[in-house]
Amino acid sequence: MACVSDDFPVRPAAGPRVGSPPRDPALRGVLNGGHVLLLRTCCIYAVRMPAAPVRQPPAAERVYAHIKQAVLDRRYEGGTLLTEGELAEAVGVSRTPVREALLKLEMEGLLKLYPKKGALVLAVSAQEIADVVETRLLVEEFAVRRAVPAPPRLIERLEELLEEQKRRAESGDLAEVAVTDRCFHAEIVRHAGNQILSRLYDQLRDRQLRMGVAVMHSHPDRIAKNIAEHAEMLDAIRAGDTDRAAACVHQHLGWVKVLVRGEER
Repeated sequence: MACVSDDFPVRPAAGPRVGSPPRDPALRGVLNGGHVLLLRTCCIYAVRMPAAPVRQPPAAERVYAHIKQAVLDRRYEGGTLLTEGELAEAVGVSRTPVREALLKLEMEGLLKLYPKKGALVLAVSAQEIADVVETRLLVEEFAVRRAVPAPPRLIERLEELLEEQKRRAESGDLAEVAVTDRCFHAEIVRHAGNQILSRLYDQLRDRQLRMGVAVMHSHPDRIAKNIAEHAEMLDAIRAGDTDRAAACVHQHLGWVKVLVRGEER
């Protein structure tokens, strides 16, 4: 239904011709069942239009998304050699967009290209894990201190994410467990109120997800421990205990360094 102003009623089509400019520049004509509706341009119109065809993303973007997601959730594990022909067939495109996608992923450090052979999926190195954990400790300990005392919306969101993580763990979907794990921490960082810090943290996203899935495959017992540590962190934030919340973050992230050294906590 169109939005019609009370002082501009429907006129018969015998009035101003459709397409002719109205006298008042603030009005325009709309043909509706043989009548011309004079409407103010400030109105919000609900006009029935035929549905536009759904456009697919460009081919290179589809290939990029396919490969990247498969690398992050370990369908393409470290050490896997990907060929242009196989990828083109999997996504249903020619080889040209495949080359574009592979070049972009090499720049992001996920692949290593070998001319006439293919692209090698790079494994997560111990040094990369250590670097990411060190960066996360610096960001997250600061962020949790800034986020406490926490507003009710943060507490509610963390409770939702914790329950979601439990459900994903029960279903055995490790990729989604890693996503909800990362979202839990990112929510705290966002509530620190520092946009530059949030953007820096977002740059770690892909590495966090890939590392999270890899660690859960190697140490499945850590899934339950992660959830328990998230619950402790949430209790400290809910209680407004800044020092305890920061200590929980440090302990929670510190176990990754232990695993890198080949020890178990």
